[in-house]
Amino acid sequence: MSHFCLFSVSYLSFCFSVYTILSKVHSDRNVYPSAGVLFVHVLEREYFKGEFPPYPKPGEISNDPITFNTNLMGYPDRPGWLRYIQRTPYSDGVLYGSPTVENVGKPTIIEITAYNRRTFETARHNLIINIMSAEDFPLPYQAEFFIRNMNVEEMLASEVLGDFLGAVKNVWQPERLNAINITSALDRGGRVPLPINDMKEGVYVMVGADVPFSSCLREVENPQNQLRCSQEMEPVITCDKKFRTQFHIDWCKISLVDNTKQVSTFQEVIRGEGILPDGGEYKPPSDTLKSRDYYSDFLITLAVPSAIALVLFLILAYIMCCRREGVEKRNMQTPDIQLVHHSAIQKSTKELRDMSKNREIAWPLSTLPVFHPVTGEIVPPLHTDSYDNTSMPLMQTQQ
Repeated sequence: MSHFCLFSVSYLSFCFSVYTILSKVHSDRNVYPSAGVLFVHVLEREYFKGEFPPYPKPGEISNDPITFNTNLMGYPDRPGWLRYIQRTPYSDGVLYGSPTVENVGKPTIIEITAYNRRTFETARHNLIINIMSAEDFPLPYQAEFFIRNMNVEEMLASEVLGDFLGAVKNVWQPERLNAINITSALDRGGRVPLPINDMKEGVYVMVGADVPFSSCLREVENPQNQLRCSQEMEPVITCDKKFRTQFHIDWCKISLVDNTKQVSTFQEVIRGEGILPDGGEYKPPSDTLKSRDYYSDFLITLAVPSAIALVLFLILAYIMCCRREGVEKRNMQTPDIQLVHHSAIQKSTKELRDMSKNREIAWPLSTLPVFHPVTGEIVPPLHTDSYDNTSMPLMQTQQ
């Protein structure tokens, strides 16, 4: 069983039930929404549970995760006016939107595919949407409310939407009141709320009526409330208490549209004869082209930059090679005492290096093998007992 609701004719919602026999070959289901009136179709998980093996036993409850995929027959996506939402695989999916007058009389076939995420089985059937023309469409007065404490799937429930339309009717007092469209705040550029304090995404609800806006709805347009909205303060609305018990409305984001005062911007198109004015005879360019001398272009492009680079190279070479002061000039400008000290340091460094090359020190015993590598016998030290080891390190004197 599947439900679809038409929120029209009055603020009450009329829900119809469509019964089909569960079988492998699913029969097409037809719904008849009206153009410009909110259409809601619920994809119930209970309808598809019996289609996936193993079938539940009598009295046993099956709770497999099921997701849905919807698309227009022959196309990868849905029509532009139709949206779909399913929060989790354990909740029902919802198709919703406001049909357009362009599709009146044209059956729209939606392919619905259900996926069982446990068994990976699929079940499919078609939903045929027959859009009908609505009476006195569109309604001349339309108001869009932003409800902060609701998500779109919560607002699409027939009971919740019926309560909201009832509150609007008490404030507006129209003869006809229709829910035109519902849009999530995320589709309007809103941010995903933080998962704290049970924060909601927010939802825009557009309703239409056949009478002008009430004085309560007009209160948001007075200068005092406009100033409070510009300062991010809550405006003072007398009828807010009629919504506050269940719906938290952001009155600064309310939109009131009066279609009776809109001036038509259509301009009649004056069609001409389709003949361009006579601009004379066409004269193509000449076949013979004048020769052009590129010598000056060559001089400007290559010769001049090359000459400048050569001059700069010669100047740099003269500075680096011909302007060197030399060692003699450096010594002449250096004090004699500094030269003597420098010469003495160089001489001492040279003597130390020569002495380090001539000293001969035997290798320490710690670096020599203690046992013979073949026989395993103890190898005596290379130095004799009479060897003077007083100047040797302690490691070399140990045997």
